[in-house]
Amino acid sequence: MALGLLPWAAAQQVDETDDRAACRDWVRRLGAGGWLRYCVPAAHGGALPALDSRALVLLRETLAYHSPLADFACAMQGLGSGAITLAGNPAQQARYLPGVASGRLIAAFALSEPEAGSDVAAMQTMARSAEETNPGDRPDSYSLAGSKTWISNGGLADFYCVFAKTDPTAGTRGISAFIVDADTPGLDATQHLHVMAPHPLATLRFADCRLPASALLGPLHGGFKLALRTLDIFRASVAAAALGMARRALAEAVQHARQRRMFGQTLADFQLTQARLGEMAALVDSAALLTYRAAWLRDEGEKHQRSVAAELRERSVAAAMAKMTATENAQRVIDMALQLHGGRGVERGSKVEALYRDIRALRIYEGATEVQQLIIGKAVLQP
Repeated sequence: MALGLLPWAAAQQVDETDDRAACRDWVRRLGAGGWLRYCVPAAHGGALPALDSRALVLLRETLAYHSPLADFACAMQGLGSGAITLAGNPAQQARYLPGVASGRLIAAFALSEPEAGSDVAAMQTMARSAEETNPGDRPDSYSLAGSKTWISNGGLADFYCVFAKTDPTAGTRGISAFIVDADTPGLDATQHLHVMAPHPLATLRFADCRLPASALLGPLHGGFKLALRTLDIFRASVAAAALGMARRALAEAVQHARQRRMFGQTLADFQLTQARLGEMAALVDSAALLTYRAAWLRDEGEKHQRSVAAELRERSVAAAMAKMTATENAQRVIDMALQLHGGRGVERGSKVEALYRDIRALRIYEGATEVQQLIIGKAVLQP
C-alpha cells in the first residue's frame, strides 16, 4: 500500500527551514494525497474500518525514508486524534475526525508535563468542576489549570487531547481526558521549544481554561487507560519511523561507497566498508522484523485464544522490543553511515547529517529506551 505511494512522496519538495510552516504544508499535502485517511476510521473519512497498526507502520516507514518531518506530520494526526477515535462520542468524532483525515484540522496529544514525563501519576494539571471553583457556574463544566510541555504541534494544532487530574487523590485512576480547541480562552501555547531537528514543539499553559461538559473525552477518570490505549496503537509506528530513517542512511551509505574513489578504487571495494555495510543491513532487517511483528500482534491479537491479560502483555512487550531495537539500531546505522561519509557526513545540509539529528529524539519520546527495557525485563521475570 505505502510502496504504491512512494513516487508521490519522493516528488514532494517542501522547504523545512521553518518547521511550523513546513508542518502545515505537509499536513495539507498529505491530506490531499490521501495519506491521512489512515489516521481515522472509515466511518469518518478514513481508508480502513479501524485504525490499523500495520498500515501506520508502512506509511511511517515510507515517509520517514524521504522526510522525517513529513512522517511527524502524518503521525501526529493519528496520535493527536487517536483518543477521539477510541473513546469519542458520535458528536466529537463527527466534529474532529473528518477534518483530521482531510488535513483541514491539525491534531495534538498533550500528556507530558515539566515534572511528569514517564511518571504519568505525577501529573499536576487539574480539571475541576466549574461549580467547585466558581459557585454559580454549571456543575457539568470544568476549569483547566496547569501546564503541558514537549507537546508536538503545540501552538500549531487546531485542537488538543489533554489529560488532567479530576481526582488528585487517585493517582493514575484520577486522570480524565478532554478535547481543548486551540482558541479556548485561558489556553496559552505561545512558548515554543526549539530542538536539534525540525519539530514544532511548545509548552501549553492553562489558566482558568473553561471547558464545557461536552469536552470530556471518554469516561470520567478514564484518561490514563485511554492514553495507554492510544499509545499502544502508535508505538510500533515509532519503530517504523526509525526503520525508515535507517533504511535511508543505509541507502546513502551504499551510494556514497560506490561513488567515492580513494587509493585507486572505490570505497566499496574495501573489505572494511563491505563489513560495515553488512552490519548495517543486518541491524535494519532485525529492526524491521520486530517492528512488523509488533504491528501484526496489535492488529491480530484479539484472535489469539488466550486470556486478555496474556494478550495485552505480549503486545506490550512486542511493541517495547520493536521501539527499543528499531530506534537504537537506527542510531547505530546512521552513525556508521555518517562515519563512512567522512567530513562530508558532518556538513550541514547533507542527508546523513540531518538524519543524525532527526533520529536522536526517537530514542526518548513515546517511551524512552530505558522505559522499554523495564517493560521487557519485567515480562521476562514473569513466571
